[in-house]
Amino acid sequence: MTVTQPTANQIVISSDCHGGASVTEYRDYLDPNWRDEFDVWRQKYSNPFRDLQSNGKERNWDSDFRIAEMDADGVVAEVLFPNTVPPFFPTGSLIAPAPRPDNLDRRWAGLQAHNRWLADFCTAAPARRAGVAQIFLNDVDRAVAEVEWTARQSLRGGILLPGVPPDAGLPNLYSRVYDPLWAACQDNDVIIHHHTGSAQPQYGKEPIGWVMFAYETSWFAHRTLWHMILGGVFERFPRLKFVVTEQGTGWIPEVLQSLDGLHRRMQSGRTGEVPFAEEVVLPMKPSEYWARNCWVGSSFPSPAEVAKRHEIGVDKIMWGSDYPHHEGVWPHTREHLRRSFHDVPDDELVKMLTTNAADVYGFDLDALAPLAQGVGPTLDEIHTPLDRVPYGATSMSFYLA
Repeated sequence: MTVTQPTANQIVISSDCHGGASVTEYRDYLDPNWRDEFDVWRQKYSNPFRDLQSNGKERNWDSDFRIAEMDADGVVAEVLFPNTVPPFFPTGSLIAPAPRPDNLDRRWAGLQAHNRWLADFCTAAPARRAGVAQIFLNDVDRAVAEVEWTARQSLRGGILLPGVPPDAGLPNLYSRVYDPLWAACQDNDVIIHHHTGSAQPQYGKEPIGWVMFAYETSWFAHRTLWHMILGGVFERFPRLKFVVTEQGTGWIPEVLQSLDGLHRRMQSGRTGEVPFAEEVVLPMKPSEYWARNCWVGSSFPSPAEVAKRHEIGVDKIMWGSDYPHHEGVWPHTREHLRRSFHDVPDDELVKMLTTNAADVYGFDLDALAPLAQGVGPTLDEIHTPLDRVPYGATSMSFYLA
């Protein structure tokens, strides 16, 4: 059930939010065998992130505080990606490099501590949260076991698929070595996500490295989509659900067109001097796999990105706020929606803000409707064009065309 009257409060679901336990709280979720080693690690740990050092860091793990802030921003449900630093991780989960063989066991222990905390955190507000569990690709059998655990815990967000940077020393995602993982996700109806941040190479310690990271990180994240499509993952596992999140949105039509063009050349057997083996030529066009298997977590889209919605597929777009990140639209979600969506028809607006995410993640709209009353923006409000950028807004969605 979705309220679509222009003056009624709408159910707004964010497909991109972030949270995690405090470093101290993670200790209770570690296997006891790792707690002494955790105590040693904790003494040396220095938090690298501004939003985890300042007042308000509790919004990552304080359930009531988080709900109050999101209600004030007009959002009543969320897909929850990691944000804080789990035990034994060198930095935040989304940008941490893949484990080395000598620290794989420690990193797995920290990863599982996060996943078990996440299951409890989602249980505190089950109608409102779809948690995304983490895996590593270094050990496919362990990844499969974590997928099966995720399904048993009803973590409706599914799993976060790490990227494979060029210097990671791991098989690329198009390798069939990962087929047991894809099979486990398909058999257990576990959604696969790739969030920007983990697929880029290491840039070294020079200050310019962070500039390269900021500019290139989305492109390296995009590679995951064409590795999955061209690698035949969705052909071999046709019931998979795959979501790309916080990677921009406007790039998708051009990439699909380019992939379809490559597919046509592959059907001829070669392009120039490059031959294509018959077994790698897919029976469907890449854009058809996108239409069947893929969605986009469209974090704070600009007006120009929203204008491409029909090329992407209105049924494929799930809006996200990126709460509580500096680049996200919180606490100015209403103003962002007015700027980017004011001229979108009601039926399309409700799909991108509500029903697409509800269908993919299994949110119960009947349970969310009363929570949205007095909280969510109205359609009339969203259709009112924004006349000025709100004071203190830090999201680029307020400044890009």
